[in-house]
Amino acid sequence: MNRLDVLLINPSSQKQVYGKLGDSLAACEPPIWTALLAAFIREKGYLVKIMDADAEGWSPEHTADKIVKYNPLLVGISAIGANPSASSTPKMPAISQLLNILHNKPSNIKTFLYGIHPSALPERTLREETVDFICRGECFYTVPMLVDALKSNKKKYEIDGVWYKLGDQIISNGWGKLIENIDELPVAAWDLLPMQLYRAHNWHCFQHLDKRQPYAVIYTSLGCPYNCTYCNIRALYDGKPRIRFRSLKKVVEEIDLLVRQYNVKNIKILDELFVLKENRVLEFCDLIIERGYDLNIWAYARIDTVNENVLKKMKQAGINWLAYGIESASKQVRDGVRKGKFAQDAITKAIEKTKKAGIYIIGNYMFGLPDDDLATMRATLDLAKDINCEYANFYSTMAYPGSQLYEESIEKGIEIPDNWIGFSQLSEDAFPLPTKYISNVEVLRFRDQAFQEYFSSPQYLKMIKEKFGREVVEHVNQMLRHKLHRKILNQPETS
Repeated sequence: MNRLDVLLINPSSQKQVYGKLGDSLAACEPPIWTALLAAFIREKGYLVKIMDADAEGWSPEHTADKIVKYNPLLVGISAIGANPSASSTPKMPAISQLLNILHNKPSNIKTFLYGIHPSALPERTLREETVDFICRGECFYTVPMLVDALKSNKKKYEIDGVWYKLGDQIISNGWGKLIENIDELPVAAWDLLPMQLYRAHNWHCFQHLDKRQPYAVIYTSLGCPYNCTYCNIRALYDGKPRIRFRSLKKVVEEIDLLVRQYNVKNIKILDELFVLKENRVLEFCDLIIERGYDLNIWAYARIDTVNENVLKKMKQAGINWLAYGIESASKQVRDGVRKGKFAQDAITKAIEKTKKAGIYIIGNYMFGLPDDDLATMRATLDLAKDINCEYANFYSTMAYPGSQLYEESIEKGIEIPDNWIGFSQLSEDAFPLPTKYISNVEVLRFRDQAFQEYFSSPQYLKMIKEKFGREVVEHVNQMLRHKLHRKILNQPETS
């Protein structure tokens, strides 16, 4: 039997990143970037497998033992999740642990890392981790060339995107080459994943909490043309803001496969901005409506790109949830991070239109943006309560590696987490940024109190009961009983 060329690993980080929330409330999302890379490699004729240790709940020791048993030529470990910008850096402690265990095993297996964090910090990652290669940025073209080089026993690797050590020297080959026409990408390798293990977010299935499985995620485009200072998504590509679109024919073929072969009903559209081009969204919806599927889809939209026509069509296609990045009630705070140029009243107008179309809303809010103080954060929470979306995500601002905020924090000597798990929103080690006016302790304390205040609001619970029933109200109350332990809230404040 031929030796396996590439074994791709989604490392187990659920407990470190989500704590007890990972047991049932959090989603268990398929590693879409791993599945896309596997499909691309396989189509080129290489032998490839996927090991989703996170979904399987495997320990690092068990994962390492299975890797050695497979004995591939090359192991790729993903530092990226289905929420790309926030789920890369927090995975690094789990990745480091797996690499160290694997390094001490008697084998000649070579390893590489890919994803936002190693792409943002390739040199540092190579120096800190027991890894052979970093594949920087998009690595679809990079990995097959690396496999060929290893098979030829080369000692130097002149391959776009490959970084490695030669003695104490770091050899850089820049960014991986982008796929300009992303229709070159085949359908993700769903057949290599444990599809029975994935489940949707709890709120995504408020209409039917007992039917969170099966679940899948898809892209209809890659990238984002905007340049918000807190976002690090650019490091997944070549460090530049850009967007590339898949043909809708290919997208719908993938949905056909997911529905017919895996009985998927719950789908997340991962695009950073799905509702960007109206004609494209309408065409997508028409193709789904034609098929008569009973889907439960959620996607990201912008306050300034929705209208009654497109909202009505999306609802007909089964797009039941839209996530809006409102971030702050203060235009000054939003402008400070280059988030949107919409007028203040555009927020409430977009929300009203969406509700009128029968689409549920996830409001995304950030506390601790550089120009925030306690008054602006209070205004943001008050806005969230007034809007009263069916769900709300409250984030504390993190200077994620790969973002402009990270670079500015380093330049200005602003304290950031001293360990990678500190970049996790829900971990006990969470260590957000201070603002110009308040400490990170005040930011995190406000964020956690805001979560409790919003979801225990009588107005919110009344709305949830009317729309989804008493069972979902009890589910929300159960969610509130999961109190987060935060180390910095029990320590002296950091300015």
